[in-house]
Amino acid sequence: MQSGEIYTKNQIDKLGNALIYLCEKMQSVGEPVSKTHLLKLVFIIEEIAVKKYGIPFFDLRFDVWKLGPVSKDLFVELSEEPDLLAPYITRQVVNGNVYIQAKKEFSDDEFNDKEVELLEEISKRFLYCTANELINFTHRSDSIWYRTALKNDVLHLLEKGQMTTTNIEIPLHEIIEDDEEKLALYRNHKEFIAFSKSLKS
Repeated sequence: MQSGEIYTKNQIDKLGNALIYLCEKMQSVGEPVSKTHLLKLVFIIEEIAVKKYGIPFFDLRFDVWKLGPVSKDLFVELSEEPDLLAPYITRQVVNGNVYIQAKKEFSDDEFNDKEVELLEEISKRFLYCTANELINFTHRSDSIWYRTALKNDVLHLLEKGQMTTTNIEIPLHEIIEDDEEKLALYRNHKEFIAFSKSLKS
């Protein structure tokens, strides 16, 4: 992924294997896995993990884009030949559309039991959704994407197609701002991750 952000080996392995898991599940029912599918599902996993447990699943930054919340680094990684994710996935361009395939079998070494359960839950719930259906799900009027776009006065520009990307970060902690216990877990986790990365930089 991009050099501006520091990613730990564990973080890359976790993301890579989550992508493998999603690819395997969707391909097992004959569904092609597009770049957009994975970009949306990765955010949905992150959002639901924060809602349920107060802890981000991937610790990725997501920004407000026209097609929903997007991790810029993951977008670049899936749009070009993978770099950091090269051991896990490969991409194929068919008629201008990018499709992703797993390079090896899923490994659950980086996941705890709750995380594996969450992957199973998300894959079952959204298994047959089209990319457009996933976009609509992340655009619902009570979503953090919608609220953030509205709050920053870009919603109408995005919806009219006058803007496609922004540098506005999705504040995932706002999903749980009414739950003090989960919010404390979230903040403590973020502080720990930042401290860990500072030691390795």
